[in-house]
Amino acid sequence: MGGSHPPLRVGLTGGIASGKTTVAKLLAELGAFVIDADQLAHSLMEPGAAAYDRVVARFGARILDEHGRIVRARLAERVFHDVDSRRDLNAIVHPEVMSEAHRRMAAWAQPGRVSIAVFDAALLVETGLYREFHRLIVTRCSREMQLRRLLVRDGLSGEEAEARIDSQAPLADKLAVADYVVDTDGTLRETRKQVAGVYVALVADFRREFRP
Repeated sequence: MGGSHPPLRVGLTGGIASGKTTVAKLLAELGAFVIDADQLAHSLMEPGAAAYDRVVARFGARILDEHGRIVRARLAERVFHDVDSRRDLNAIVHPEVMSEAHRRMAAWAQPGRVSIAVFDAALLVETGLYREFHRLIVTRCSREMQLRRLLVRDGLSGEEAEARIDSQAPLADKLAVADYVVDTDGTLRETRKQVAGVYVALVADFRREFRP
């Protein structure tokens, strides 16, 4: 299987607390190269990194700690309830994140190897960025399960958890553009089985995309 091919670029998204992180880890175990968009965005907002100066210029010194680093909680507080601020932050950070993600994906791909690169991000559908990927996986679970996970995982009140869920695009919008869906309402074993099936399908997708 000689020759050099780019990776199959796969977007992974879903509602908050829908099991996306678990699915990403399972895909990584199967051999996929996984990029966490949230972690990448944070690294790009470190002092001296690509997005730092513009984020500070837009949101001011109040989001910084005594060492000049952006405090994620302060920034989140500024943008969560303010649509314009959230739009401005996304306009600064998202292009930098996508550019770096594509660079890392291309650098990781190896000649003669099935290369599946997964980009794990919450807002792929809301921003339209899902169109930059060959395939899209959407994780889903019941709203009740989302609420339960948010209450336990993040210590949110019921009202806060509801607000977090409602701030994202409806699940139906994400499912409408999904190539693959993983339901995480069940046990980890059941989720693992679904993910394994999706991975097999992605390998076949890679071969259809890049091999005659």
